[in-house]
Amino acid sequence: MDTDLWRFAETLYRRPSVETACLHLQAQGNDVCLLLCAAWLECRGVACNTERADCLRAITQPWQREVVGELRRLRLQWRAASQHDSALAALREQIKQLELAAERELLQRLALSSHDWPNDASEDAHGWLHTLALASTPADRDALHLLRVAAQHA
Repeated sequence: MDTDLWRFAETLYRRPSVETACLHLQAQGNDVCLLLCAAWLECRGVACNTERADCLRAITQPWQREVVGELRRLRLQWRAASQHDSALAALREQIKQLELAAERELLQRLALSSHDWPNDASEDAHGWLHTLALASTPADRDALHLLRVAAQHA
């Protein structure tokens, strides 16, 4: 298991069906970076507790709202128009790269905040995805299960 969260996230996202599961979870209001961090913490054997989960949410929520979300909103807003305007398409691609850079920065912030959390398999290390995800339907739970299983092989 990769101890670098960004490399772990890249490897996990490339596994079969993970991208689809992540996009499904994102459409349901989940923060994919937070879920990738949750999967990483589970694989590392870091115990999940309310204080730690709240710490990760406190980092993620404003960054997603003020940075990643704004870039994503603009990129999606330009989708249709960019198909007929090559200059706008090039700018949209730059926005996409900025969005990816912002997600990478968020993952780095999450990794830094959890860097000193001990690996302690005697405590609940498998509660991260359940604690940090919004999962109300069977499809949501299936997507989380797929993410958990794929993470074990990332």
